[in-house]
Amino acid sequence: MKRLELGDSELGILAGMLRKTDFFAPLTVGQLDRILPQVLLFSCAAGETVFKQGAAGDAFYVVYQGRVEVRLRRWGVFSRTVATLGPGEFFGESALISDAPRGATIVCAEPTRLFTLTAADFRFVLSENPAAAAEMRRIAAQRRFVSAHAS
Repeated sequence: MKRLELGDSELGILAGMLRKTDFFAPLTVGQLDRILPQVLLFSCAAGETVFKQGAAGDAFYVVYQGRVEVRLRRWGVFSRTVATLGPGEFFGESALISDAPRGATIVCAEPTRLFTLTAADFRFVLSENPAAAAEMRRIAAQRRFVSAHAS
């Protein structure tokens, strides 16, 4: 992953993306505006692994451009793609909310740019709004259930 410069236009796009997702809907505009300056932008090559299943959660991601595949490893060796995420979709929240290991491997399906919020900054967002944190935990748990039961 290569860090890129993040300009005002990208931050505006990210703000629009976050306001459209159910995961960030509980946050006020002011709360969103406080986290935007903490966001980083990274570029990844096709085939590059963002993180592996079982790793510690260190960041939350929103796809800016490109696509990533969500891969689950079963029985130790076999993995399969259970979802493909594109612009505006997010991943990495479950490990940050629950302090559990990553539940899937994320691989870039094509050249991809990712908005990234570190674990510390993500947890700050949760601490600032307990009601939003509860809703985010509910959504994360629902996403974990769906991925665990994907066939």
